[in-house]
Amino acid sequence: MGKPVQYGGQALIEGVMMRGPRAIAMAIRLPNGEIEVTKEDIRQWSQKPILKLPIIRGFVALIESLILGSKALMFSANRAVGEEEGEELSFWEMAITIIVALGAGVLLFVGLPTATAHLFKFLFPGSILQNILEGLIRLLILFLYIILISRLKDIQRVFEYHGAEHKAIFAHESGEELSVENARKYSRMHPRCGTSFLLIVVVVSIFVFAFLGLEPLWWRILSRILLMPLVAGISYEMLKISGRHANSIFCRWLVVPGLLLQKLTTREPDDSQIEVAIAALNGIISTGQELS
Repeated sequence: MGKPVQYGGQALIEGVMMRGPRAIAMAIRLPNGEIEVTKEDIRQWSQKPILKLPIIRGFVALIESLILGSKALMFSANRAVGEEEGEELSFWEMAITIIVALGAGVLLFVGLPTATAHLFKFLFPGSILQNILEGLIRLLILFLYIILISRLKDIQRVFEYHGAEHKAIFAHESGEELSVENARKYSRMHPRCGTSFLLIVVVVSIFVFAFLGLEPLWWRILSRILLMPLVAGISYEMLKISGRHANSIFCRWLVVPGLLLQKLTTREPDDSQIEVAIAALNGIISTGQELS
């Protein structure tokens, strides 16, 4: 008998994607009001023995999530406006999309905070102070980014589906029947959320980068880029531990900052959005996946 599956998800355009070990299910609210559920098997790189090792598996899972998430968002955007076929991205289109997204992320969350902290090294000298300042700047940029995009009407809808996704997962993990009424009473914040992962990455980066030199600036930026897989891997393991031992006092306190940040990236969904999230979760559960 395998261990119960810990399902994860992602909010889409007028929909929700739920992910199991070997498949995904996407539920989209079509323009005619119907809910369309699409299931798709996935081939995970992280199932290869060497890629399942701690730390390594975290970075691999991150890349997998970026690829699957980009494809799912494109599919949901097409179906939500009533197109008959979801546009299928070619390998190179997907590669360019991922590279551009990663490049923008590196520029915004690595280059900008590192260069800004470097400018103030005369006020904050030494590796420890510089890394704390850099981490605080990175955290500020993250807050401002979330606040700015949350003002967009379409993003507000995505954040509502994000809340619906969490409520559905909470109801399932609590052993309740998946219904709108049951899911409604649960929190829209979940400790295994990707938002919490981002916050953990910022904190972990402060400690990891503290062992690196500060000069010259080009090396300071490059070293952080090179070590991002390590930072992502450590952050992933911490997120897994907090989810696995959610009832321990230490982990309860560990996840509090991430839950607070989720107040910005989730919104209270309406019943129709919870219904979509439940349809996606039922879709992935129906595949009968269990972890060995």
